[in-house]
Amino acid sequence: MSYSLPRSYPSLLKGFEDAEPLSDEKNADGKSLVNPPRDGLSGAYEAFVDPLDNSRRGGFDVHVYHFQRNKEQARYARELWERIRREFPELRIYRFWDAPVGPHPVAMFEVNVFTPAQFGAFVPWLAVHRGPLSVLVHPNTVGEEGVTPAEAELRNHTDRAIWMGERLPLDVDALKGAVAAAAAAPGSSGTS
Repeated sequence: MSYSLPRSYPSLLKGFEDAEPLSDEKNADGKSLVNPPRDGLSGAYEAFVDPLDNSRRGGFDVHVYHFQRNKEQARYARELWERIRREFPELRIYRFWDAPVGPHPVAMFEVNVFTPAQFGAFVPWLAVHRGPLSVLVHPNTVGEEGVTPAEAELRNHTDRAIWMGERLPLDVDALKGAVAAAAAAPGSSGTS
């Protein structure tokens, strides 16, 4: 179950107010639409967009889950963990957990992705090779105006989560507790 914090969504079209209206013209395939040209590629190809973390923490965490009592899943997860370490040595990968840890309901391992290029290579590869395992991909964000670090962490694990395979219910009580504690702290406005 998702836990949502109150939030607003600013216009995504800021900066395009004076742009020509988009046409309904179709490409040669007769289905897709012709997009207006732009000068060069989007900067999102080179660096994660704000507020994603472009530092050593990494823009995304990837949690690969397995049911620890299921021997076949545990074996497959261990092989996948090893293969990722060999296939993508530039990614940061953590220990192989054989029991639940933190908000994660079953055993897992974690991989950090630092660039859009790594994300673009690793996530599709994982979609093909994850087998019977569920995967949570969540962003790491920094410096969002009016959002405490605890609120950001909760949003990143819930509202902003991307799932491959079956979605597993995270135990976000500790994250919710951190949000409540931050709101109750002296000097806090108690709002996001």
